[in-house]
Amino acid sequence: MERDAIKQTIIIRSDLEMSRGKIAAQAAHASLMGYFEAEKMDKEVAKEWLDTGEKKIVLKVSDEESLVKLFNAFKFKKVPCALVTDAGLTELPPGSKTALGIGPWYSKDIDQFTMGLKLL
Repeated sequence: MERDAIKQTIIIRSDLEMSRGKIAAQAAHASLMGYFEAEKMDKEVAKEWLDTGEKKIVLKVSDEESLVKLFNAFKFKKVPCALVTDAGLTELPPGSKTALGIGPWYSKDIDQFTMGLKLL
């Protein structure tokens, strides 16, 4: 059986008007947190992603509700994911949900919920 492509998807909230540096930091948090969740679920999938170039895509949503709905949908489908909550030390109030890291995991499982989202 041929395996599906593996990728990681990072989703950033566009309504927070974060600086480019803040967006980069939140995306990095999402990527690492998502990777660790994937590694807990399936070490082979995580290793394959590392060995094949660490494919990732960065998308955006317009509000916290959309981000949390996606997080809950992926959790329900048992796709490894991690919701980034900011500590509030720089630009944002403490507890702001800024980003979502999904996978690395099978593209078909990620795409079912993210196909309609736009690139950041």
